[in-house]
Amino acid sequence: MKRWLLGLAAGLLLTSPWPTSAAETAYEWNVADIYPSEHEWMRDYQAVQNALPKLAAFAGKLDDAKTIAQLFALNEQTARKLEKLSLYAHLKRDLNIEDKTAARLGAKVEALAAHYAAKTAFIEPELLALPERTLKKLQNSEPLKAYRYYFHELREQKPHTLTKREEQLLAKLLPALGEAENIYDHAARGDYEPPSVKMPNGKTVTLTDDQYAAMLEHSDRRYRKAAFEAKAKSYEAMEQTAAATLYASVKADELYANVRRYPSGLAAALAADDVPKEVFDHLIAATRRHLPALHRYVALRRRALGLDRVHSYDLYVPLVSEPMKPIPVETAKTLIMEGLKPLGADYIRRVHRAFQERWLDVYPRPKKYTGGYNTGAYDTHPFILLNYSGSLDSVLTMAHELGHAMHSVYTNEAQPYHYSGHSIFTAEVASTANEWLLLDYLYKQAKTKEEKLRLLIEQIEQIRGTLYTQVMYSEFERMIHDKVRQGGSLTADELNDLWLGLLKTYYGPAYAADPGAARGWLRIPHFYDAFYVYKYATSLAASHAIVRAIKTDQSGEAVKRYKQFLRAGASDDPIRLLKRAGVDMTSPEPVERVLRHFAFLVDELDRQLSSQNRQPSTLKETNLKGRLSS
Repeated sequence: MKRWLLGLAAGLLLTSPWPTSAAETAYEWNVADIYPSEHEWMRDYQAVQNALPKLAAFAGKLDDAKTIAQLFALNEQTARKLEKLSLYAHLKRDLNIEDKTAARLGAKVEALAAHYAAKTAFIEPELLALPERTLKKLQNSEPLKAYRYYFHELREQKPHTLTKREEQLLAKLLPALGEAENIYDHAARGDYEPPSVKMPNGKTVTLTDDQYAAMLEHSDRRYRKAAFEAKAKSYEAMEQTAAATLYASVKADELYANVRRYPSGLAAALAADDVPKEVFDHLIAATRRHLPALHRYVALRRRALGLDRVHSYDLYVPLVSEPMKPIPVETAKTLIMEGLKPLGADYIRRVHRAFQERWLDVYPRPKKYTGGYNTGAYDTHPFILLNYSGSLDSVLTMAHELGHAMHSVYTNEAQPYHYSGHSIFTAEVASTANEWLLLDYLYKQAKTKEEKLRLLIEQIEQIRGTLYTQVMYSEFERMIHDKVRQGGSLTADELNDLWLGLLKTYYGPAYAADPGAARGWLRIPHFYDAFYVYKYATSLAASHAIVRAIKTDQSGEAVKRYKQFLRAGASDDPIRLLKRAGVDMTSPEPVERVLRHFAFLVDELDRQLSSQNRQPSTLKETNLKGRLSS
């Protein structure tokens, strides 16, 4: 059952990406779509409070299908309200970390959620205490026919379910076990003061996340280095706190896994998604086998930039001399809708609705959450948070988050509440499929050699950032979890050493690992959600296979299968859902295919750089005609 969720065309790029004040509201959330006022929020809050004794009254009575169905119906009504309550507070807080109303409502709903979890903790232990014969009978009964897959999952959880008393106690402890992330979040966003650097023109610039990303692309290497060193130095003040919070988080993960009788935090995380361990193992092993292609790419950067070694601050500087003009949001919208046309008219209509109805909060503001995400509740439309800068990466991020949003829309239209969630393993397929399609469209529309080169590099960076980098993060996670499970500590120095060692392994001999790069781990909030990041890599491989099928299938069956996948939600395990979409993730082949594609792209980059007389080619030329968008 669904648990409560906390929960280029150059000719177009002629205007500023920033709106006028009159137009800006069109690109801001309207949280009143959830609750028009705090009064309505409090009404649902009270309704949830009132429902808790009624839910608790079912304890000890779950022995017939009719009673269980009544409990499930009341539980769903309550959980849907709780989901909206949490969403409202969460969104207000992410718009402004210092919003006192959001903090107050967030604290109230967090306490209410813990109370709800404790009051409903009896459900699964009580069901699992029933004889197997009774569970099978319930699974096939008419009143519970909508929950048949739930009962299948429930029976798989039986070895890891505790007694009623233990489940109640664990439910009460869960907020405290997750407190490390809250402390880190406040340290990294609320207390952290970004440093400033002086630009070559004498202007002082504050290194916010978006500014820092832009500065790492600066053509003046001295300036890139200064920005990198200032940012790295600024993290010294919080690295001890970050090490302590990460250590506490990993300990909590391993404790939870141990209590649930899993052999490790990794095993518990994989089981939560019904993902076999060989999927994780195949991913790591395949990526390790294909590290030479990444090493070649770094070496190409070194030669193209005329450097002795590539430092961290050289990994993002464009290899295209012509600067790219900022992309206005309206242009980004047009490009995305054109690029996603292979998914059909109904998909495009839903994307248009997202823009029309203010599902997106687009621009960065002080104290706003950094980065981007999509969220929502079953009874609301999706909400997409962005920090749009006008870059190509910003456009791709918008397409990515719209993929998540459309996945939710299709699923919520087709599935009941208890199957409306998505495993991250499948959710990231919908988002990265949009990126593949948009990059393919932009590459085909490019008119000049410079545009094609830029988009070729973007495809390479897509795989580097979403697969190679996320697998490196996953290796780091596995290392720190193994260390803690075996009784080790996680000091800042130990974490720095682990991180720096992985950077050297992944980027190869052409890369110079600066000491400042060792603190990269403390910038990754996903480490507080154990073994989350590997799913970006597996999803990229799966979406690459799906998009390849969509582009080569003239019958429309590939698009039909993909739409069925979007509608399926959590109605089956993610491996089976992807198999129905035509991808077998228990095989290493999808990962191998996208990594071979990376190698092809690197060879093509070498050819294009050589043809433009940037640097002499030292790599064997490969005929890639027709493969760039495969």
